[in-house]
Amino acid sequence: MIRFSHVVKEYPRTGLALQDVTFRVNKGEFAFLTGPSGAGKSTILRLVIVEETPTAGEVRVGGSLTSGLPRAEIPRLRRKIGVVFQDFRLLEDRTAEQNVAFALEVTGAPRDAISARVSRLLTQVGLASKGTSYPKELSGGEQQRVAIARALVNDPVLLVADEPTGNLDDRATRGVFQLLRDINAAGTAVLMATHNLELVKRNEYRVIEVNRGQLVFDSAEGNGAGVVTTPSPA
Repeated sequence: MIRFSHVVKEYPRTGLALQDVTFRVNKGEFAFLTGPSGAGKSTILRLVIVEETPTAGEVRVGGSLTSGLPRAEIPRLRRKIGVVFQDFRLLEDRTAEQNVAFALEVTGAPRDAISARVSRLLTQVGLASKGTSYPKELSGGEQQRVAIARALVNDPVLLVADEPTGNLDDRATRGVFQLLRDINAAGTAVLMATHNLELVKRNEYRVIEVNRGQLVFDSAEGNGAGVVTTPSPA
């Protein structure tokens, strides 16, 4: 599903962001991506969704080598990937239904199929009664659920979540995380970047930890008995 092989990413102004990073996330797997601010988590996610390409090494997503991928193929690959952000990124002047529908419209989905699909997705994330609400009328947890529904429009084989509970209280965090677990249980692979180490420790999913651009821990390799060592950020 995701394969990084000796990946290096260097930026002209800030230098090395990743150094010789190698890991693999398999089909249907759930993995946490942890590490302090500036560790390289966001760079890894940008490489996965093909917003960036590696300076050296190989990144493969869904079997496709991202370096040298023809421009026309990038949108097709991204349709296999759902993306959820910490700040929701909803359109404030559109309702929950319209936010999800817009994601379908830009993919060229038939208009007569959009309404039923939007209804199904909002029901899936527990917001069947909130479809006509605007983002400002929804709680943070509800906004994130709309964002997740939007990420699921193309039935992705992979969901990439960048700090999806970072702006939520404990109750909303539990609800959103349970939704991600349910999505994973239905067969979608999930790569979730998070600073929430209590959430990581409470759940027996794989942990991939980066620090200063290097992979320093991978629980799939058995190097640390599942102990997450990253300090909580200030």
